[in-house]
Amino acid sequence: MNPGKSPRVRFAPSPTGYLHVGGARTALFNWLFARRFGGTFILRIEDTDFERSSEAMVEGILEGMRWIGLDWDEGPFFQSRRLDLYTQTAERLIAGGHAYYCFCTKEELEQRRAEATAAGRPPMYDRRCRKIARETAAQRRSAGEPCAVRFAVPEGGSTGFDDAVFGRVEFSNAEIEDFVLLRSDGIPTYHLSVVADDLDMELTHIIRGADHISNTPKQVLQYAALGAEMPVFAHVPLILGPDKTRLSKRHGATSVIAYKDMGIVPEAFRNFLALLGWSPGTAHKDREIFSSDELKQLFSLDGISKSNAVFDNDKLAWFNTEYIRAYSSDKLLPLVEEEWRRAEFHPARPHDEILSLIDLLKPRARNLKDFGGPFRAYFGDDFEYDPAAVTKFLKDAAVRALLVELAERYYTAAEFTEASTEQVLRGFAEEKGVKAGALINGARVALTGQAVAPSLFAVMTALGRERVVRRLRDTGGIPGDV
Repeated sequence: MNPGKSPRVRFAPSPTGYLHVGGARTALFNWLFARRFGGTFILRIEDTDFERSSEAMVEGILEGMRWIGLDWDEGPFFQSRRLDLYTQTAERLIAGGHAYYCFCTKEELEQRRAEATAAGRPPMYDRRCRKIARETAAQRRSAGEPCAVRFAVPEGGSTGFDDAVFGRVEFSNAEIEDFVLLRSDGIPTYHLSVVADDLDMELTHIIRGADHISNTPKQVLQYAALGAEMPVFAHVPLILGPDKTRLSKRHGATSVIAYKDMGIVPEAFRNFLALLGWSPGTAHKDREIFSSDELKQLFSLDGISKSNAVFDNDKLAWFNTEYIRAYSSDKLLPLVEEEWRRAEFHPARPHDEILSLIDLLKPRARNLKDFGGPFRAYFGDDFEYDPAAVTKFLKDAAVRALLVELAERYYTAAEFTEASTEQVLRGFAEEKGVKAGALINGARVALTGQAVAPSLFAVMTALGRERVVRRLRDTGGIPGDV
């Protein structure tokens, strides 16, 4: 690759499923690399699996990328609309003597594989069609005999490449079978289409998962056969679950959008994802929170680890709480409003009060769903009481009666501030000969429906006198075993 050439990288998902965590990290690494070095980030949809690909899955992938904040410079390109390119590339390989027509049927291939396995041999293609004279093969094809196109892997020697993460990687050619490039129906295999596209799009770097290392020699062979310049390969480690097995549904959500639905904020997810298998270096070893601009400035292939990464849900939750706390209420509001729409909740507070309440509550938020669930009482009267909280703090009818009476003290109080509301409650408790804590805990549940909340008296002033009085008056109608 020309050192002075701006990098061109791609993310090439298959729309046979939604954007999953591993794919999202691959996309993120490519995006960061392009942004760091002033390159081009290309989106290519590898949709030649016509039976499993769907427009809904394509849109799901695009939605996931948009949510994380990954914008692409070119594309999306669809392989299903580029079939002529793959046919032309296969014809070039045949013309150069690097590929040949294979007339073996599916049934014949399966029988030979079974025989090889039974004899203790590797179930590889035996290359019998490679022995057919080129003229004869061309005539048979012209006569309409179905055939695939296979690459003629050199006999003897090895095929290798220098990986930017794993170093030199070598494969014995004896272990690489003559792989199919075009199926008999004209549909390309991954091995052909990926090389044809990467060459056509002039990619300089191929950054992808380590599970593709075994595919790379087949692509290296095609680059050489086509006389093309090799891109830089960088294979990133796998993402494992906490039990050190490959991340799957048994570990929890694997779809990126599922994390959006769980109330994760996009920047938290992006920051967390960036550190799965990549490190910004010793100068930043004690830091974990990085803005998008900082990630762009720091990212390099040198920071990618050879070791597999572990997806830690608790760590992601920590990132999420940190980001929610750091967000301004103005920045958090659109995300909260989206959560309210999802929860079919309609806040009944003026805009400025909503912003103040978000500031009050965000230090206690675990995720955005809290604003549509436990925090609903702050934004409107459509909320539910936590049964456990009611049982613990409002079970005593005497406490409920005292809270109703306390409501009238607040109704007639000369002022309604944090200091004055606390003074009224503590004075009332002393007058009635009860512990202030019993009234504080009970009032907290009566006002918010929850046992845990910010300072009760900050909550009271945030809710306002009218709501506090009304909800405390309603305490008498709350059964002690909701």
